[in-house]
Amino acid sequence: MIETYKKHINKNLQDFLERIKKEYKFHLVHPILFESIKDFCSRKGKRIRPLLMVLSYKGYAQKKVSSKNLYTASACLELLHNFMLIHDDIIDCSDLRRGKPTIHKILSKTIKIKDKEKLGTDLAIVAGDIVYALAIDAFLSINEDLKRKEQALKYFIQTAAFTAMGEFIDIVHGFEKISKIKEKDVFLNYSLKTARYTFECPLIIGAILAGAPKPDLKKLSRLGLLMGQAFQIQDDIIGIFSAEKKIGKSILSDISECKKTILVCHAYRHLRGKRKKEFLHCFEKPKKTYSDLKKIRKIFFESGSLDYSLNKIEALTSESQEIIKHLKLKTKYKKYIQDALFKLFKQTQDIVEDMQSSY
Repeated sequence: MIETYKKHINKNLQDFLERIKKEYKFHLVHPILFESIKDFCSRKGKRIRPLLMVLSYKGYAQKKVSSKNLYTASACLELLHNFMLIHDDIIDCSDLRRGKPTIHKILSKTIKIKDKEKLGTDLAIVAGDIVYALAIDAFLSINEDLKRKEQALKYFIQTAAFTAMGEFIDIVHGFEKISKIKEKDVFLNYSLKTARYTFECPLIIGAILAGAPKPDLKKLSRLGLLMGQAFQIQDDIIGIFSAEKKIGKSILSDISECKKTILVCHAYRHLRGKRKKEFLHCFEKPKKTYSDLKKIRKIFFESGSLDYSLNKIEALTSESQEIIKHLKLKTKYKKYIQDALFKLFKQTQDIVEDMQSSY
């Protein structure tokens, strides 16, 4: 059923994009604008955000609603995600996203000028802003009680702001010394930048629209934050230990940006003497190589930082399972949500197996 829902989400996302192409008269601006947005938003992805919104809504809804309107409204979360990615790729100076050129790379070819990089960046910022506006347009497709709709929309807008705050923290942390970053700071960043818009918001706005009981909204909020933190820890591990062809972006991306992750904070706190100096030498180099990445991988493994991070994932996901048990969702949707969430953590096990055979 989850795959069926994803097919409906993808179809309605495409239908929505085609509709807004005409409504917003993109052809009067420049053909590359709509085509770049459509290409970027249509790329293969997990679609976990719209999926969680649909499952949460259906799990609490007491009446039947138009499935088409629900799926179109759920596209707001995929579009919000793409808006975040477009700006994130600019900040990170990334060339690849999901195995294809980032949107600022695509838009750098709009016209022939010397400073292609600035052109691409400037146009991509504008394209990202348009995608955010389209996200709100998509949300309005749902036909529900106006009071609940307003409450859910406000939560959606707040989520966009909180995610931007997380990005702000992430950038500041990138320039701070490791010694100044504590684990609680990292978890605050995880909650704001990832957990809120990837897990908590989809579950909450689906439940609000369907009229879920208030105690369940609190449980869903806690569930979303826990799963988001666990997911971001896994993402940090993947960013260091996975292969480029699997993640669709440079494997040097995270260490090049000096991201202060749980892996990094744990290693810094527990390493001593020569080993700590070696780690800091590699981690703080302005330009890092694949050789530096291999050294950092080995340090994370031997210092226990990888195990520590994996144990954190286990603790967070275990608490999440307990919360799911006590939700007042319809039974089958409770199972769908659980399956959708925990399927995301298969990559962790694959990485552990690879690491155990490598070291």
